[in-house]
Amino acid sequence: MNASSVLSLVREDLRAFAGYSSARSSALVGDVWLNANESAWANPADPQGSARRYPEPQPEALRARLAALYGCTPEQLLIGRGSDEAIDLLVRALCEPGRDAVLVTPPVFGMYAVCARLQNAPLLEVPLVDSDTGLNADIDAIIATALSGKAKLVFLCTPSNPAGSSIALSDIERVATALRGRAVVVVDEAYGEYAEQPSAVTLLDRYDNLAVLRTLSKAHALAAARIGSLIAAPELIQLLRRCQAPYPVPAPCSALALAALEPAALTTTAARVAEVKAERARLQQALQNAPGVRRVYASQGNYLLVRFNDAQRAFDALLATGVVVRDQRAAPQLGDALRITVGSPAENDRVLQVLTAGRAAA
Repeated sequence: MNASSVLSLVREDLRAFAGYSSARSSALVGDVWLNANESAWANPADPQGSARRYPEPQPEALRARLAALYGCTPEQLLIGRGSDEAIDLLVRALCEPGRDAVLVTPPVFGMYAVCARLQNAPLLEVPLVDSDTGLNADIDAIIATALSGKAKLVFLCTPSNPAGSSIALSDIERVATALRGRAVVVVDEAYGEYAEQPSAVTLLDRYDNLAVLRTLSKAHALAAARIGSLIAAPELIQLLRRCQAPYPVPAPCSALALAALEPAALTTTAARVAEVKAERARLQQALQNAPGVRRVYASQGNYLLVRFNDAQRAFDALLATGVVVRDQRAAPQLGDALRITVGSPAENDRVLQVLTAGRAAA
């Protein structure tokens, strides 16, 4: 698909949208900056004045570092406030209210549906299929529903939250091919560091209607910094930047992210990801035979989805010992399930002490 067809998926009224031109978006050079109505003095709480000026809208150094991390070019990458902002930007830029649909695969991350609702975009649901191998995406149904329901955006969460299942790159290609010129397929890889398969970023050169979401919130332990990335065709990135708020990346968060992406920090992160994978396997094996546990789903994320005979009792038993897990019972198909994040070995031991001792059994 060529660049013009990518932009043809954008709302017609936004294709020529110029957006807001901030004081930091120009290439002006000077040493006395009086163009942004900033304070001439530092705040007493910030004596170095590091926060006195507005930040770069897309910090060049961080954008380059993230592009290197994810295997794309800086022109293919947009930095935002977590993945949430990128999801919202995509829905607002591509979906004409009341007409263009958003497709999701419940049970799944709820922000896709929230953003669709706020945009008054019809929501199409293709439930995950529960089978012996896990809760998996129904690729044929996704394609058929997207075509018949006029979906403009299709969200594929892989590894899926909370199911933990992955979607093979060959299946992602099938969806992208079938929806070429009709929809953008958004592959949410928030937990990609914990998965075994390569990133869908490797497909971008062949499928311009693909976009990939990544974040520093999970494996890189920077949830409070709110650094997310959208990776897509440069033309789409440029347009979404014009739809984005003027200064989306606070300077302290950008500096923290840059430090977290230094080689030494990345080495530590890789070691911790490996430890999470080992702990995930240990936790899964121990829980499978625990009293009151009906099923533990295999996971490619840093969490396990667990079905219980009495999920309320299990939740309460954990909470009584100070362990807080995610109650999934309001989600479709998960009326008996809790999601347990894989913590440190000591934290996981506390979970096992409660659940394997039978205190949570019905």
